[in-house]
Amino acid sequence: MPVTAIPSEYGIGCFSKEAYDFVDALAEAGQSCWQILPLGPTSYGDSPYQSFSTFAGNPYFIDPQTLIKKGWITKEECDSYNFGKNKEKIDYGKIWESRFLLLKSAFKHSKISDSADFKRFVEANNDWLEDYAMYMAVKSSYDNKSWAEWDDDIRLRKPEAVEKARKEHAEDILFYEFLQFEFDEEWKALKKYANEKDIEIIGDIPIYVAFDSADAWASPELFQFDEELKPKAVAGCPPDAFSATGQLWGNPLYDWDYHKKTGFAWWLKRLSKCFEWYDVVRIDHFRGFDEYYSIPYGAKTAIKGKWKKGPGYALFAEMKKKLGDRPVIAEDLGFLTPSVLKLVKRTGYPGMKILQFAFDSRDDSDYQPHNYKNNCVVYTGTHDNETTRGWFNSINKKDREYAVRYLHLEGVTEDKIAWEFIRAAYMSVADLCVIPMQDFLNLGSEARINEPSTLGKNWQWRMKKNAFSKKLRKNIAALAKLYAR
Repeated sequence: MPVTAIPSEYGIGCFSKEAYDFVDALAEAGQSCWQILPLGPTSYGDSPYQSFSTFAGNPYFIDPQTLIKKGWITKEECDSYNFGKNKEKIDYGKIWESRFLLLKSAFKHSKISDSADFKRFVEANNDWLEDYAMYMAVKSSYDNKSWAEWDDDIRLRKPEAVEKARKEHAEDILFYEFLQFEFDEEWKALKKYANEKDIEIIGDIPIYVAFDSADAWASPELFQFDEELKPKAVAGCPPDAFSATGQLWGNPLYDWDYHKKTGFAWWLKRLSKCFEWYDVVRIDHFRGFDEYYSIPYGAKTAIKGKWKKGPGYALFAEMKKKLGDRPVIAEDLGFLTPSVLKLVKRTGYPGMKILQFAFDSRDDSDYQPHNYKNNCVVYTGTHDNETTRGWFNSINKKDREYAVRYLHLEGVTEDKIAWEFIRAAYMSVADLCVIPMQDFLNLGSEARINEPSTLGKNWQWRMKKNAFSKKLRKNIAALAKLYAR
């Protein structure tokens, strides 16, 4: 369940009372984990996998009600903005236009410069916070254009230009530092509350960072850039059954030789931040650490890309040595080569099993429950899949008949189909079972979170207020008890 989907007031889910209510509901439903999407500040397209910073938090998640309680804004102010009228869909355009005006008002009344806690936060996070805050401040002065379109002196971070920007944009830099302080304080309070209810947070780390990010601007040495700081190649996926031209993500690729020379210092810093925010970390696109797909910069599609060797086990050996053996889920979906399977096995991390992938009538697969090993996490679907109800209604006749036979669905009505898939996941031998909230709510295609390689309709779904009813909690808790979850 993404944070964005919580039925908070003012247009988008945030760290509000409704988030605490959701935690209470999870506890009542006998759940021990809440998996969320990445928490970073989102860019154009609103994808949590394209963020302005890998270390920063999304200001949209700061709760206006908390700011009202602190006396920094008023309820009248909040009510004066249009955050979108549809309670079940996020209007990102309206949020973008209004949220920062509200947050700037809170900043002006906060007197944050006088706060000892704020000063400690800035000092403790200075290795990324100053660059991020300056990046956002300068970006704002360039009408929010990517750093690739800035004047050369600041684009190339010439010392005199950086110093000039620090002075010219001092107030805006302080504003962006304030946002991160408030985000951090509110998120850690919510996480602490969840942990006290015996609920762990499963976070998500995208393998790549966005080109339009503080990370790429402030640390170009980490990436495959030329002398003009333009990418030599970018990330994506090759053509497959889902996309004839592949997927062109456009993220900069890592200079893995540089990372190895530094003992993967930046990666360890990044992972350390994740374990500060989450109890368990799902590492996205795990295959990319074994081999990554490199597409020439400027290509219109992913067709001409090539597979190249990633860091392999060396990164995870260093991580275990420096950070300890921390709980990780490897997102190992898609076509897996023997070397990827070997890497996942060597790390010892559980991989992912998606029930929707199990019912290809043409062959036996690792996604079918009878082939599971204990060390895995089973899902009915993920944020990239249709809801189970929507998926079942759209698959071909042969696959549907196979699913009906496999799960003994004869006579099961449409409003119960998703529940039978949930039951199959719960009764599997997988050590952990994670169900999308939309499947518990038995929602159709209208509640899909994301359709990869499309723009304009993703990341918008929100849960209806009171949808997570007492009856539903009771039914989930009974299922969890029945299958010793």
